[in-house]
Amino acid sequence: MGLFDFFKKKEKVVLEPVNVDDDAIVALNDAKVIDIAEVSDPVFAQKMMGDGIAFVFEGDKTVLCAPANGTLTVLFPTGHAFGVTTNNGVELLIHCGIDTVNANGDGFRLLTKKQGDTVKAGDPIVEVDLKKLSAKYDMSTMLIVTNANGREITFIDPAEVKRGESVIK
Repeated sequence: MGLFDFFKKKEKVVLEPVNVDDDAIVALNDAKVIDIAEVSDPVFAQKMMGDGIAFVFEGDKTVLCAPANGTLTVLFPTGHAFGVTTNNGVELLIHCGIDTVNANGDGFRLLTKKQGDTVKAGDPIVEVDLKKLSAKYDMSTMLIVTNANGREITFIDPAEVKRGESVIK
């Protein structure tokens, strides 16, 4: 980082809104969805934190977006994970990569939202430098239902998805 890099204006991430109802859970961005049992971390693979799916992103960078309408109830300052409580009380955890907490935020850039903010599905939350982080970490990104709030939630089978497409049946 050069002396004046600090003063350079960061480009703003602008994405079209995704209009879905409050029962929807959607793709974080364009990705390949894989069965969570395939990820290399046993805590996620064995569903110890809850049922879910994993996303595999392509390219050098991606933006992780809110998977549902609700409240951004958790936002780790390192950017590696965040949680959304939907307007229907379902609690979702998004965890980007395996052991990426050890990156201490290097490779993650928090965008405009902050913990406690209302979010709509598709709102950009964090930008991820996949190229930098994948040199050291498995960048599978998990979407976990930590509390279904009494609802039956069934995820789609592995497939290619676009940002905002439903990931539940």
